[in-house]
Amino acid sequence: MAEETHVTATTTSADVARLAGVSRATVSFVLNDTQGHRVSAATRARVLDAARQLGYVPHAAARSLRAGRSNLVLMPASVSAIGRLVSDWVDDLHGELDRHGYTAVLHAGRFADPVDAARAWAELRPAAVVALDGDRFTSQAADLLRRAGVRALMAFAARPVEGVYTIGFDHAAIGVTAAEHLIARGRTRIGVVMPQERGLDTLAQPRLAGAESVAARHMATVTPVELAYTRESATALARRWRDLDLDAVFAYNDEYAALLLHAFRSEGISVPDEVALVGSDDLVLAAFQQPALTTVRLDLPSPARIADSLHELIGTGKAPALTPVEAVLVPRESS
Repeated sequence: MAEETHVTATTTSADVARLAGVSRATVSFVLNDTQGHRVSAATRARVLDAARQLGYVPHAAARSLRAGRSNLVLMPASVSAIGRLVSDWVDDLHGELDRHGYTAVLHAGRFADPVDAARAWAELRPAAVVALDGDRFTSQAADLLRRAGVRALMAFAARPVEGVYTIGFDHAAIGVTAAEHLIARGRTRIGVVMPQERGLDTLAQPRLAGAESVAARHMATVTPVELAYTRESATALARRWRDLDLDAVFAYNDEYAALLLHAFRSEGISVPDEVALVGSDDLVLAAFQQPALTTVRLDLPSPARIADSLHELIGTGKAPALTPVEAVLVPRESS
């Protein structure tokens, strides 16, 4: 005997209109918050109540067609590359964009070619694209998105990108800041943690290059050291640390620094006596470590300013320049 399948009928705006006793046009005006159409408070309340009762949700694509533009703000980003600092900042940005009527969507697709990435983003027809890892953005990718109707392109990048509103964010400066501090403290053999998690290499490589550029100007060396964010990997690195003959380490960020700090302690390696340790991001956990972690604070533009600038870009195509991200040393006991 064949199994019977029940298909639930899709609720439409016509159903909402019937229950509320209004026209479909009025339902559209209320649920899409259409400007220029006056609807009484009582009628608006009836429509919203009917929509809640029926579980009706407006169709985003259809709404975009009527409005002539999408309300989506696409944020290409590897989930692993975001980190605690930026993930909290992104959460706040979502709220600020919502204030302007936009919906932020993270896109975690991985593409070797920037134009292929832009093509995938363009398929969603967002109003704007905000690239947190903007160093891979190219003018060709920007042109493709523009031709697809994307109204605003914003990128955090070390260098300006043609056709893109660029906010300066040079990851090499983080490595420079950490290495300058360690060398000033008399350390000359610096390890730089290279995380093994997928998606972090594009951020770790410029941080390593920044540290190497400082060491090249002094009597110091920089050695990349691989570390996965696991207890086993940290323990293995700590056990062979003395064989590496390094007297300092820039640990990519505070999470890797805290992991390595605990592994060092388990192996009897003293911080900072034997090894000076520096992290990045100035997370809350950094100050509560024993010893407290020296770190590099990243001064990011506020989510409110980013949302306001993006709203201007979408509406007018231009916005005032924002201050670049600055790397600021926060010295504590670990170095």
